[in-house]
Amino acid sequence: MSSSSAPGPWVVLAPEESVVRRQLSELAEDGGRVHHFDARDLMTAQGVFRAFAETLRFPGYFGWNWDALVDCLGDLCGEVTGGGAGIAGVVHGADLLVEEEHFPLFVSVLCQGADRANSAADLDGDPLDRPAVAERFVLGFRDFDRERIAARVEQPDLIVTLGDGFVGAALDPEEWH
Repeated sequence: MSSSSAPGPWVVLAPEESVVRRQLSELAEDGGRVHHFDARDLMTAQGVFRAFAETLRFPGYFGWNWDALVDCLGDLCGEVTGGGAGIAGVVHGADLLVEEEHFPLFVSVLCQGADRANSAADLDGDPLDRPAVAERFVLGFRDFDRERIAARVEQPDLIVTLGDGFVGAALDPEEWH
């Protein structure tokens, strides 16, 4: 099992105006970075790859596919992460994405990337040559329907939790570690 500096869920789906805003402000005050994404730019897989590559300054060798997105999310560094203070990616208007075919995969990929970033060990359990980075993603909804969103996110590799006013998603360690 990987050692993590921050426990899951690493993807939180919540109303646009929620308590998560306070937590994001605290992260920024502590030197962490909050990166914003507009769901209109994430309507296709290629749109997701483009928006994340530009916003998070992926290297030129980024492979423009889901596996490459996991790799780059798991290995963010420097200014993009706040020098280790942590990072949050916030998707605004996520209502637009819920019924898109790639939405469940997108959430899983965010969980995979955050799991790697939050770990101080590689997939074989060997120590990494970088510290773990607290990485989270927040998908904000204008019309928040917990049950509907949880049903769309539900998949065998994730643990989906329904909290008070949010849905959380994290990798299922039985499937991934």
